[in-house]
Amino acid sequence: MYNSSSKKPNMTEEAYLKDRLDDQLAWYDKKSQYNQKRFKLLSVVEIIAAAFIPFLSGMEGEYLHLLIGGLGVFIAVAAAVIALFKYQENWIQYRTTAEQLKHEKYIYLTDTKPYDTEDKFHLLVERVESLISKENSTWASLAHKRTNPQQRHNNVNQGR
Repeated sequence: MYNSSSKKPNMTEEAYLKDRLDDQLAWYDKKSQYNQKRFKLLSVVEIIAAAFIPFLSGMEGEYLHLLIGGLGVFIAVAAAVIALFKYQENWIQYRTTAEQLKHEKYIYLTDTKPYDTEDKFHLLVERVESLISKENSTWASLAHKRTNPQQRHNNVNQGR
């Protein structure tokens, strides 16, 4: 559907709800679940490996010291992966955004304030796009910090 005066596509309410809002809800939900699973899996592995170290330390065996050292290395690597990929932070941020989008959708569909006006569709689009834009800006800022070697160097030198 096109608006003949401006020659730009004019998205309908139904199309926006399905193609944009529901799509973004599904994306944030999927990414939240992915990050939650990774965080919990690596955390459980860390806990199990850490629990075995004192248990194995009380035993005798020729190569036991290698196993204990290996578990220590495994714990360090798991912790570093969790920190590097920020699974917990991403899980929480994506879940928060998904829940905010759901909230907007449901108060819109029930004509609850602020969606109890004639111009409710435009208000929904504005608020949803603002949430998505905010999330994208947060992600871009974090991604820049992760990939900027000078920023990492400055953080290390400043004790962060």
